[in-house]
Amino acid sequence: MPLTLEDFDYSLPPDLIAQFPAPARTASRLLRLSGLALSDHRFSDLPQFLRPGDVLVLNDTRVIKARLYGIKASGGKIEALVERVTGPQEALVQMRASHPPRPGARLTFDAALEAEVLERRGDLYLLRFAGSAGVMQLLEQHGHLPLPPYIAHADSEQDQARYQTVYAKHPGAVAAPTAGLHFDAAMLAQLRGLGVQLAWLTLHVGAGTFQPVRVNNLAEHKMHSEYYVIPPATVQAIAGARAAGGAVIAAGTTSLRALESAARAGALQPGSGETDLFITPGYRFRVVDRLITNFHLPKSTLLMLVSAFAGTEAIRAAYGHAIAERYRFFSYGDATLIDKMPR
Repeated sequence: MPLTLEDFDYSLPPDLIAQFPAPARTASRLLRLSGLALSDHRFSDLPQFLRPGDVLVLNDTRVIKARLYGIKASGGKIEALVERVTGPQEALVQMRASHPPRPGARLTFDAALEAEVLERRGDLYLLRFAGSAGVMQLLEQHGHLPLPPYIAHADSEQDQARYQTVYAKHPGAVAAPTAGLHFDAAMLAQLRGLGVQLAWLTLHVGAGTFQPVRVNNLAEHKMHSEYYVIPPATVQAIAGARAAGGAVIAAGTTSLRALESAARAGALQPGSGETDLFITPGYRFRVVDRLITNFHLPKSTLLMLVSAFAGTEAIRAAYGHAIAERYRFFSYGDATLIDKMPR
């Protein structure tokens, strides 16, 4: 039977959607899932589940201030979310407005930043920003942190720090790789001291990560594309772990998608590229053995991914357990450590 959207639905009490982060990064809870076995822990317990010789792969993308508020020349309010910077003064954006602006329209953001609509590309708009400053500099001056739509408060100073991993390095993401939000510098040092190798890649999470699946037949769904870079050192670290009998642990679905995308032709390859990899049950994983990830939205592509990784039955049981035990869900919520389902 073909998979449908309804196969990945569940009912979540709204009060379990985390609106703020835990007091400390490692103070979140951790649900361990191995086969159908479940156990409850704290994220600070994670080192006890990793072994010397394992490699932990983390996404070092940095979230940019990608949300802009402004007005059209007519005075109508607009909200823009930068999907991707395409040039020194140009970017593709998602736009919310009562009447979509046409090519040539002039927009003003933050009462000072001006932009022109160059063209429309499907659901996105190509904007050219005025002045000589680059888009990244302009966003840092005028933009807001793009908190997910299910977080009700405006971005604050706390969000500036906590909706960013401690190892964020390369700017370009418009959503955080949220599994990484649980790590602090002390835990990373502890893992290194235990003989766990840390390896890095970059995948710039796009605004499409918040887009709902709009088709019931999953075979018809088209994933948004995201840019990734995998350094040679990361490929070497993974090969070394494999040779030593260690496991490859992906910190987040973004790390997993980048690794699996770079191994679609067979062996894992270093380099950069675009990925629109859509992982659903039945997918054969080539690289990752274990996954650290948060809890994901109903009917989302990420819920489909973890169902492919652990097994649909196991994920249903885990999410049912998490709701009953009042785990905190989504970006600022708690984490899971999942073993890959045996083939």
